[in-house]
Amino acid sequence: MSALQILIVDDELPVLDELAYLLRRDDRIADVLTADSGTEALRLLREREVDAVFLDIAMPGLSGLDLAAVLARFRTPPSIVFVTAHAEHAVDAFDLDAVDYLLKPVREERLREAVRRVCDDGPAQPREDTIAVELAGVTRLIARSEVRYVEAQGDYSRLHTAGGSHLVRLPISSLEQRWHEAGFLRIHRSLLVALTHVDEIREEDGRVTVVVAGRELQVSRRYTPTLREQLRRTRRPGEAP
Repeated sequence: MSALQILIVDDELPVLDELAYLLRRDDRIADVLTADSGTEALRLLREREVDAVFLDIAMPGLSGLDLAAVLARFRTPPSIVFVTAHAEHAVDAFDLDAVDYLLKPVREERLREAVRRVCDDGPAQPREDTIAVELAGVTRLIARSEVRYVEAQGDYSRLHTAGGSHLVRLPISSLEQRWHEAGFLRIHRSLLVALTHVDEIREEDGRVTVVVAGRELQVSRRYTPTLREQLRRTRRPGEAP
């Protein structure tokens, strides 16, 4: 990938100057533009094409989330890296296909990692769905492919991955709709599973369960026929019925 053209948008001038200074030190970057508002950013983007936008979220007028939604409609959308002092905004930003999410104050090494992700992302490439979660005060993005199954907890959902579990402020019904085409299936009113991670299906005395990542999960009668049909469709060649 050729050297990057970057735009930074932040209404706090000291932060804007610091990010610009750090990014200009990165030899993967050809030029850094700055804007102190969403409106100014759009004016610049009418004149120049950029590869990525490092974008504050909480700004007066046009917020970072609003601006990201506008950028997503560009014919060739730039990669988005959110930069904010508020970790709670990660939940609101999860469906805007951000390449990365940085918390202020931003360390130079973490900024360099964000640039690496922009380089790997490339222009206008489809990105896997991700959800922002907090781990020990650090926000990271969990890829959909990391999730084995989802467990409903009231209006929240707990994502179970190989590395642990993460509580997110999303109802399981939203994730069911969002991930259905990616092979996630509701097996119970409180459970959503990734079919590719179903290792076994068991039936005993009319009770059906599946084994996902070593855990046995109950399948309700309502969802059993759909589960059987979906597993037949996703079975790999050569596997027993």
